[in-house]
Formats: sequence, C-alpha cells, structure tokens
Amino acid sequence: MSQLSNYHLMARYNRWMNAKIYDAAATLTPAQLQQQRGAFFGSIIATLNHLLVADILWLQRFANQYDNGKLAAVAALTPPSQLDQILYPELSPLSAQRQWLDQQLYDWVTTLTELQLAGVLTYRNSKGVLHRKPFAAVLQHFFNHQTHHRGQLSTLLFQAGIDVGVTDLLALIDDEGV
Repeated sequence: MSQLSNYHLMARYNRWMNAKIYDAAATLTPAQLQQQRGAFFGSIIATLNHLLVADILWLQRFANQYDNGKLAAVAALTPPSQLDQILYPELSPLSAQRQWLDQQLYDWVTTLTELQLAGVLTYRNSKGVLHRKPFAAVLQHFFNHQTHHRGQLSTLLFQAGIDVGVTDLLALIDDEGV
C-alpha cells in the first residue's frame, strides 16, 4: 500500500469512526455527555470538542502549505484559542461541524501527492514555537491523535453503558482474493 493509499484509508477510517462515536453519544442525555468522568478532558462532550479543535488547528496548518484548493473553508475558520476549548457545548451542532470537517479532510487528503508527502511542514504550535517536520510524519501523527482520543471516547461511552461496536481499522481493509 502506498503512503497516499494509507492516508486515504485513514481519512475514511476517521469519518467512519467519528460517525460511530457520535451515533453512540447521541443515545446519551446532555447531562451524561457533560458528566465529569475522570478522563483527560473530563467529559465526553469536552473530549469530542478537543478532537474537533485539534483537527481544525492541524488542518489550518496544513492549509498554509498543502491546501490544493480543498481547505480554504477550514482555513477561514477562526482558529481555536486553546486545546480544551468548548466550541459546541451541545452534541447536535458539534456533530454537524464534525461531519463537515471530516468531509473537508477526506476531500483534501485525496488531492495530496507523493511529492507533497515528501515535503517539510513549517508551522507554529499553540505556544508559538516554530517547527519544521516531515509532512508525512506529521500527517501520521494527525491520524494517530484522532485514534488515541476516539479510544478514550469508546471507553467513556462503554462506561456509560454504550458499546460503539467494532472499532478496528481492519474492518475497512478489503480482503485480497480470499
């Protein structure tokens, strides 16, 4: 599998898993979503917001060098001011924004080239520190970060009595001539 194919798969996985997580979260009451559960970001709604915040920040950084005409709407968003910012305290508008962002991400990833993946991403982190890192490795971090926090969310949901079902990337990988 090429690097590009891998990132296409990861973008599909991101969209699929976010839909599963949000469908599961929709079965809870607003109070259950806000309940402090001892997780790094506290509640389910805060963790969902963190994922959206982080994805917006990274996609805006990517847009500065690797837009390909697909991230203009994301780049135009007001950048979140902190990693624990609650952009949407209610699930419905948060879910709508998540679906929109996942589509922007998918559409953008499908425009990337091997030459771009071989490039260097120059960006400033949330503390203003300048970094220059291999773009492909940062993109891998981006997808890994999502998986990490969705793992936390699936545990929080399970503790709330909700099973999100299969979460393995393997579910999206086709069999080869079995």
